[in-house]
Amino acid sequence: MKQFMMIFLGADYSTVGQSPEQMQERMGKWFAWGDKMAKAGVLRSGDALDKAVRRVSGPKRTVTDRAGSEIKELIGGYYVVAAKDMDAVVEIAQDYPDYDLNGTVEIREVMVFDK
Repeated sequence: MKQFMMIFLGADYSTVGQSPEQMQERMGKWFAWGDKMAKAGVLRSGDALDKAVRRVSGPKRTVTDRAGSEIKELIGGYYVVAAKDMDAVVEIAQDYPDYDLNGTVEIREVMVFDK
């Protein structure tokens, strides 16, 4: 089995205007999806990510802080899953809870290099 990272791009939950009850329901969908993957034996890891971004770039190692308002696509989190191929991960991604908020799942294979 190969490993794939599903990267979640979507809305900042603090800006979507949902009630606490609606947010609780949404979190329930996330937990149910994670449980489903864990029971199927495909979930390897995953976490939500804070929206604060600090970048280190270039030959001079320039450090830049980016405010959430500057970010066009918020990367809210990720899961790493095991699957035979990309098509299998597309099927796993069908239960992503934030499609109704115009969310996107970006799928990338985790590369393995020989030492």
